Amino acid sequence: AEHPYSHLIDTVKDGTIKFFNPQKLNDPRYDKLPLSIRVMLEATIRNCDGVYTKEEDVQNILDWQQQQNKAEVPFSPARVLLQDFTGIPAMVDLAAMRDAVAKHGVDPSLVNPKCPTDLIVDHSLQIDFSKWSLKNQEMELIRNKERLQFFKWCSKAFKNVNVVPPDVGAVHQVNLEYLSRVVQLSDGFIYPDSVVGTDSHTTMINGLGILGWGVGGIESEAVMLGQPVSLTLPQVVGCKLVGSINPLTTSIDIVLGITKHLRQAGIAGKFVEFFGPGVSQLSAPDRTTIANMCPEYNATVSFFPVDQVTLKHFKKTNFTQEKLELLESYMKAVKLFRSYEDPSEDPEYSEVIEINLSSMVPYVSGPKRPQDRVAVGDMKEDFQSCLDEKVGFKGFHISKEKQEIRVPFLHCGQEYQLAHGSVVIAAVISCTNNCNPSVMLTAGLLAKKAVEAGLVVKPYIRTSLAPGSGMVTHYLSTSGVLPYFNQLGFEVIGYGCATCVGNTAPLPEAVVDAIKQGDLVACGVLSGNRHFEGRLCDCVRANYLASPPLVVAYAIAGTVGIDFEKEPLGVTSEGKEVFLRDIWPSREEVQQTEEDTVISSIFKELRGRMKVKRFFVFNIECSDSVVFPWDPKSTYIRSPSFFSRLELPQPQSIENAHALLFLGDKVTTDHISPAGSIARVSAAAKYLLSKRLTPREFNSYGARRGNDAVMTRGTFASIKLCNRFMGKPGPKTLHIPSGQTMDVFEAAERYQRDGIPLIILAGKDYGSGNSRDWVAKGPYLMGVRAVIAESFEKLHKNQLVGMGIMPLQFLPGQNADSLELNGKERFTISLPDTLSPRQQLSVQVNASFMSTHVNPDLCSTFHSLLALNINKCFVYGGWHLKIVHRNARDSGE
Repeated sequence: AEHPYSHLIDTVKDGTIKFFNPQKLNDPRYDKLPLSIRVMLEATIRNCDGVYTKEEDVQNILDWQQQQNKAEVPFSPARVLLQDFTGIPAMVDLAAMRDAVAKHGVDPSLVNPKCPTDLIVDHSLQIDFSKWSLKNQEMELIRNKERLQFFKWCSKAFKNVNVVPPDVGAVHQVNLEYLSRVVQLSDGFIYPDSVVGTDSHTTMINGLGILGWGVGGIESEAVMLGQPVSLTLPQVVGCKLVGSINPLTTSIDIVLGITKHLRQAGIAGKFVEFFGPGVSQLSAPDRTTIANMCPEYNATVSFFPVDQVTLKHFKKTNFTQEKLELLESYMKAVKLFRSYEDPSEDPEYSEVIEINLSSMVPYVSGPKRPQDRVAVGDMKEDFQSCLDEKVGFKGFHISKEKQEIRVPFLHCGQEYQLAHGSVVIAAVISCTNNCNPSVMLTAGLLAKKAVEAGLVVKPYIRTSLAPGSGMVTHYLSTSGVLPYFNQLGFEVIGYGCATCVGNTAPLPEAVVDAIKQGDLVACGVLSGNRHFEGRLCDCVRANYLASPPLVVAYAIAGTVGIDFEKEPLGVTSEGKEVFLRDIWPSREEVQQTEEDTVISSIFKELRGRMKVKRFFVFNIECSDSVVFPWDPKSTYIRSPSFFSRLELPQPQSIENAHALLFLGDKVTTDHISPAGSIARVSAAAKYLLSKRLTPREFNSYGARRGNDAVMTRGTFASIKLCNRFMGKPGPKTLHIPSGQTMDVFEAAERYQRDGIPLIILAGKDYGSGNSRDWVAKGPYLMGVRAVIAESFEKLHKNQLVGMGIMPLQFLPGQNADSLELNGKERFTISLPDTLSPRQQLSVQVNASFMSTHVNPDLCSTFHSLLALNINKCFVYGGWHLKIVHRNARDSGE
């Protein structure tokens, strides 16, 4: 059939390239739309097929001012981005789909991603050797051979799949440097580049004027197979930047400053679009660094429209002059090009927030959450208050008499001392800073000046430099600062996620013993953006996010309890005090170094690295079969059970369910989905031991995401899981019928054997944090059929629904405590036979107290109490649920 919007087709480049031109709608509403919404409108017009995308969707987007936050619209991105930890289960699912359709007599080669998909292998690196990066890379290839063989098979067997091998760069960095197009060319049509990705840093791409955001593995599979992303037409907050940037302020400081403003503005689930004269002061790398953190203030995207700065950036990359001219001509033709100095071009926004860039000062974030910002000048005082405060997001509750304790220990034959606030991990991680060389160069120049001043880093501190891309090493070497990093102990340990995902090598035993002996609040400082308690190392309780130069500074100081203005970083051998201000490089010095040595060479280096690694890694043998030859002995790749029955799952009522877990607030995906190393006493370890693997061969949960047996056993295996059934944190729960304490997986397995469905009770912000498909797949395979929480992270709610787990939400002001639930009740959730989107339903939830130890003498009282029904209500999406809570108490409970 003829395309319903064929009359909008226009041409550029002497009529040789076509495009859909929304301006030919001649609708005055188009010029008032935020540019991010214009990108969505173009994609909806181009993909209008009458099935997934309809003409009414186009009209809803065009009528954005009236339909924002109301209409549900589809969005078909130009491509999908996968990192290997979330990519491998997606590809395993596709391989299993081929098996399933083959059993039904259908050609398995028909199962392919419809949307172009890039998979970047970047999360498998582990730090076995803290000083020899080549050995770490060799271990990565040996340890992950099965996975690499599978990835190579995927690149050969599936159409539209491109696999980027390990040791090239982190996923979001490769996306920025290698995959980003700004515009796409396909079948003679030009259109805006856009992407959804399974990496939390996908939003960095918005800094280049490319619309993109993070989704879960389940959603990404749907997009790969041709279905659009469905979302409520978002509100768009205009963020107006004014003022001038302080010369000492890094892009990280600007990021954290903007994060603070936007978090306070309450913009969860909204688009943010930047405009105003201050935007022109930000380079393209600055913009991508700012856009990176938008998940931290719960926005969907932070969008910087294309302007002259964007073109200047791509002129220094691999874009030819001809391509740049085509890009500019097209973007201007559809009014997706901005001049920030011309306020007449400003669109209409849902609301406008003004931020003065001159107000930004250096900050760090911690000690447990990225939103808890501390001005560097206040750091010493703030850490002291953290010691005083009760245990919580900011407190450790250390008694006054124990705050001054110092524990001596020997390391390499020399005596040192540890105290509260001592730095034991210092990681310069460039994964979120690669796109902004100025930040890493500042750290390198700081290291150079520190070495020249005679300063050192104590040898027991676990220092590391983990570039997210080989180009970082290249420009640090070219600019001459890499040797100074090395002299301070910050040697390159490899390319890929390391400290951020808990892959830090163990601390020296003497350090660990000293921390335990003094019950010390030891600290880690890193320049990543993930630092939840216990993530870096079990014994490191306080972790701070800081810019790379501040990581180096705190490592030299050896403590976070320092006032840089009043106290020296160290003392030279001649007895001279050296302050931070003495070695901090000027903004002009950094920019000059960047222009002279970095920008012109980084993209050439990346292309060369990509070519070498493709040849080296993918010189691995793999099958040429259409269906994947599963190895029943493999502990890495296993065909999951999701496709054992090819039928549409229907929501079913839940009868007499038990609560597997009774959780509190802020349960993150780190608590739910397995990540990091596999503990030797865990259920996953028991499984691997049964397969005759030694602990040295366990690898990490991330590397084994292609094995559902490991991942299900690792679900809720976090040592920081706070289950209210238990008296202390850990991966344990109460098996209610027997009263026994056991591993969460073992309890779930026992419930399933007995045919008892499961639910989970939780508090606020359930499922916040990184996007991971196993946060839904794992509970589903455990037998969980519903999660009842005060609130959910939106993406996680979608993942639960995608796996057939009901996200039930209490009404505002209500929770398990206000409803007097203790988690030991039996739950029955009744659903009608048919459901439709946004249908308002009254669903009955009967939570009746069950006790296995009722005193016979109290039976009459017990039954009379059961007759007292106290009606309470909470909600599932838009569905109203009614609890009948039969509250009983006896002497044994």
